[in-house]
Amino acid sequence: MADDVTKNIAAFSAELKRGNLRSFQIAKTTLLLLRRIISQTRWANAGELLEKIRVAGKNLVSAHPEESTIANVIRRVMKMIRDEYTRSLKDIQAVDKDGKPCDRVDSVDRDGKAAEPLEQHVFLRDNVDEDYTTNIPSLKSSIIEFINEELLTDIESGADHIAQQALDHIHSDEVILTFGKSRTVLAFLQRAARKRKFQVVVAESAPSFAGHEMAKLLSDDGISTLVIADAAVYAMMARVNTVIIGTHTIMADGGLKALNGAHAICLAAKQHSVPVIVCAAMFKLSPKFPCSYDQDTFNQVVSPHDVLHFASYEGLERVQILNPVFDYVPPDLITL
Repeated sequence: MADDVTKNIAAFSAELKRGNLRSFQIAKTTLLLLRRIISQTRWANAGELLEKIRVAGKNLVSAHPEESTIANVIRRVMKMIRDEYTRSLKDIQAVDKDGKPCDRVDSVDRDGKAAEPLEQHVFLRDNVDEDYTTNIPSLKSSIIEFINEELLTDIESGADHIAQQALDHIHSDEVILTFGKSRTVLAFLQRAARKRKFQVVVAESAPSFAGHEMAKLLSDDGISTLVIADAAVYAMMARVNTVIIGTHTIMADGGLKALNGAHAICLAAKQHSVPVIVCAAMFKLSPKFPCSYDQDTFNQVVSPHDVLHFASYEGLERVQILNPVFDYVPPDLITL
């Protein structure tokens, strides 16, 4: 693998360890890194390319198992490479009597079956029985074109596509509750605010207090905003019409791997019969199920310094302080 590609992988891994990247940035950076592997490394056929991506993917995923977005993007790219290889191979093999290749068909394959929707790519696995050793000269250009025009566009415009549905779920004079900071939720609320007046209650999401930044962004956009402490969510829920939250991952069972505090909010919403709407892009869909014994890969425990400053109190060396990043929210607490 080229030296600059290896350096980019190491730099990306370092940024992940520092926690400086959000899900959107992780998905986009992973895709751009894979595009660089495809364009700058040497490979003779799809089999060699898949192996290079598989090795790079294993290194990233093993170093950061809690970041499911990386694995989701890698699965999707590998599925796209296999599909592109299969279609290109059929185009080469399908010739007319004069020896000229037939026109390529994208929406329908040669067997007459409709092509698989792009959103299904994340769930599908390798077909280990298929041969990917045929050299197809045009494969690299077609793969890069597909990444630029489909996958990258899908990641960059995911929040806007979700925001287009905002008016179907937010009505005038309603009270909306959210928490933390979510790029997708922010776009969703901003789109609805163009035509409707409503109030947003933002739980501050301690100890990161990302809700403070979210509240400022909403207020700057002219949306009536109220910031509350996390402990006040249950008391405020009786006034709320809809809960709208983002999530880190949507698990295979329909549950959420969301920011710590999401479970308590969804429990309060269910108690008060308030619908919970989750705004999440396609790259957050995961084929994995949550396991109660596999917290090392599901959750991430960070420094307790944000929860309690050790220098401020004596005797804290005898106190165990946990600061988990994520909550698991069961699917029965989610409305949409």
